[in-house]
Amino acid sequence: MEEALIEMYLAGVSVRRVEDITEALWGTRVSPGTVSNLNKKIYGQIEAWRHQPIEGEQPYLYLDGIVLKRTWAGEVRNVSLLVAISVNADGYRQILGIVEGAKEDKAGWSAFLAHLKGRGLSGVELIVSDACMGLIESAAEFFPTARWQRCMVHFYRNVFSHVPAGKLREVALMLKAIHAQEDLAAAQRKTGEVVARLHNMRLGKAAELVETAGPGTLAYYAFPEQHWRRIRTTDEIDKRFCFRRGSFPCASDLVAKRGATAGSAARCLTPALPGRGARAPSPSPVLSSIAPRSACSCARLVRRSASPGRAAP
Repeated sequence: MEEALIEMYLAGVSVRRVEDITEALWGTRVSPGTVSNLNKKIYGQIEAWRHQPIEGEQPYLYLDGIVLKRTWAGEVRNVSLLVAISVNADGYRQILGIVEGAKEDKAGWSAFLAHLKGRGLSGVELIVSDACMGLIESAAEFFPTARWQRCMVHFYRNVFSHVPAGKLREVALMLKAIHAQEDLAAAQRKTGEVVARLHNMRLGKAAELVETAGPGTLAYYAFPEQHWRRIRTTDEIDKRFCFRRGSFPCASDLVAKRGATAGSAARCLTPALPGRGARAPSPSPVLSSIAPRSACSCARLVRRSASPGRAAP
């Protein structure tokens, strides 16, 4: 029962709904104090995970900021979670760190990257992120030899902001053609063709953006072809943080709820750089017994109980 309560809490279920579902399932209404005491048990383990050494080289590093809601002094405000996910030389993906920041500025990213380097982050050869200026500047400062890959999806969205709705599909196909080429030279030639075509379509701002920012989305061509699809976007972060969003009362809740899968290490690529194998990171004890699927199942169960007769979304 304790594990189920923690799972629901980490899935973003409110304390009031936890009370309702426990009463419906077990005939006992769990008090808010009981839920709070149970959650305190895991905070120490979460802090231990956040400071554990990072072993082995991490060729691929994904960085992104996620904006969530936080309750502060009775008001709901936006707060950024700075997230880092890596893939080691054996192709195993793991969440390296999650910190709360007021905003995605250079100071916040510099402090976060300094923390990661202090824990042993090394061997970074490709950084995948959006075009946040503070992030780019900090990454160049802490990892000067690493290449930077601008997230392809974020780039598309930036271009679409300068395209009329009636031409979005056509422009989308043009952009996708750039990243469907067999090598860097072909992609560069296709970029030039797309820029010229956008000018002919009288989409000057979109053409200028593709010309100036497009090359930044082609860094992945310098790495093994079998990795291209996974190292050209920040989807590795987006997919991990797709839980139902809500407002949270404090920083520890933010990190705990969004770091529910932080202890897992899943293989997402074939060995990143042959000959530079590293032992797969062992799952952290933070939430090793709490599976994301079961947590989401609890959340769906609560929504069904709150709205009888309605299927969960």
